[in-house]
Amino acid sequence: MARLLKQSEAKRLGLPGRTSLEPVSGEVGSRVTFRIAEIPVPQAGDKPRGPHLHREFEECIYVLSGEGRTLAESGEIAVKPGDIVLIPPGEKHMTRNTGNVPLVLLCFFPVPDVTAGTVEFPSF
Repeated sequence: MARLLKQSEAKRLGLPGRTSLEPVSGEVGSRVTFRIAEIPVPQAGDKPRGPHLHREFEECIYVLSGEGRTLAESGEIAVKPGDIVLIPPGEKHMTRNTGNVPLVLLCFFPVPDVTAGTVEFPSF
């Protein structure tokens, strides 16, 4: 059955260095996860967050607004609105805001629970 899920009702995640909402996941009966992440403009003295990886599944990131850089073990990718970055399973990565407005990302995962296979690291 099709249903409407509202961003205002999405689960708020306490992830470092960004505001993250998770409107779609196993918690609502889905077999996939969809997140909306907003990375603020960096301020002087901010400590950059470390990378993370997803052990057994990929992540697909769509850039909705802002500019940034996705840093991955395989290299750096400059991103802007309309760009899509596909991160393979097991690759350390993180995305940083390099612009002067918040960087807004739509993140898709082919699993209902992202936390089960995600590992955070302090730095590369």
